Amino acid sequence: MGVKTQLAAVVCMTAFCAAAQAQEANTAVASNDGVRSFNSDDIPTYDIAPDGTVDWPTFSGYRRYHADCHVCHGPDGEGSTYAPALKNSVMHMDYYDFLAVIASGRQKVGASENSVMPAFGTNKNVMCYVEDLWTYLRARGTETIPRGRPAKRADKTEAYTEAETACMEG
Repeated sequence: MGVKTQLAAVVCMTAFCAAAQAQEANTAVASNDGVRSFNSDDIPTYDIAPDGTVDWPTFSGYRRYHADCHVCHGPDGEGSTYAPALKNSVMHMDYYDFLAVIASGRQKVGASENSVMPAFGTNKNVMCYVEDLWTYLRARGTETIPRGRPAKRADKTEAYTEAETACMEG
């Protein structure tokens, strides 16, 4: 056994490896309702084909992120001097906490930090696509998709279009 293999085995015995394995299991597709994929906990997740084709909701998340979030959080979820790297944040937060922060905003003001995330709960251009934002950022956080525009994407399904229209008109 080489040194790198031994080191990997030691690292894998730590809580870090268990957490990484749990994170990876949390991204596995367990079901698809025709609009998006879900993991075994019914949390939206990305679905990337072996050839690198990104499912439509994750591609939509890429588009929405760059329309509404990258101004503060930097391109591709990488963060900025102004706001944190969301590709890292979503790996350490619960899906429902993510929804709450997007909808209600967050303020962290103190001696060591001063950050304010505005509330987007009434912004349909964000809230109708919040699951897409989650899947895109999770795919970035696991490095399943690289920086930049995904090279290949699946087509938008009719079911997705209907859900999108219902949300935007509702």
